[in-house]
Amino acid sequence: MRCAIISDIHGNHEALTTVLEDIRQKGIKDIFCLGDIVGYGADPSGCLAEICGLTDMITAGNHDHGAVGLLDLSSFNLNARKAAEWTGKKLNAREKDLLKKLPLFLNPFVQGEKFIMVHSTPNRPEAWQYILSLDEAEYQFEKFSERLCFVGHSHQPVFWECDPHGKCSIAGREYVHLEKDRRYIINVGSTGQPRDGDPRASYAVFDRERMEVTIRRVEYDIYSAQEKIIRAGLPARLAERLAIGI
Repeated sequence: MRCAIISDIHGNHEALTTVLEDIRQKGIKDIFCLGDIVGYGADPSGCLAEICGLTDMITAGNHDHGAVGLLDLSSFNLNARKAAEWTGKKLNAREKDLLKKLPLFLNPFVQGEKFIMVHSTPNRPEAWQYILSLDEAEYQFEKFSERLCFVGHSHQPVFWECDPHGKCSIAGREYVHLEKDRRYIINVGSTGQPRDGDPRASYAVFDRERMEVTIRRVEYDIYSAQEKIIRAGLPARLAERLAIGI
């Protein structure tokens, strides 16, 4: 069985629809989402409708909370705050209610494998911290017992690995074979706003039978997504960064 895991769509409908088409072409039916459906991009309603129409396995992200008043926007930078405020005005009551009800944490089963889905970190997901170093990865591994934890938030795909002795390392950024005696924190990157220098949309494919995770990169119509941002009156920087993946 294979499943697709996406994160950080950020209102980028062009990226999302292209990724979903790639998933369909691969014959993958199970889709999980790690949050930040909205924020930054100009099509929050379209992205929310698309995702909620495909899966109920969705966790909340900090921008989802920010747009609906569940998170103090003083923690956001200026452009992120403007986008969150704009998004909150665009969403209707039903859409806001959907975002407010999203859980911070899920424990799905895939062919008997129980794993963790969370936007930020398994420890205190509501704090919206990042896993960017080996020290932080090692600390997070101590906070859950499952073999696999899928995260987003940083917009940078990376596979953190923990051996039986608790030693952590980076197992890869595009592909990893899951060893039986090791545990993993897998960042699936960002569908709607990559920040690893590659502007192509990112998502992960988890193959339970082969015990492997692969990052897929998909080209999409960046220009159209940029034009929507500019027409909406959102900060120009949010459009510019789509073309360079930072």
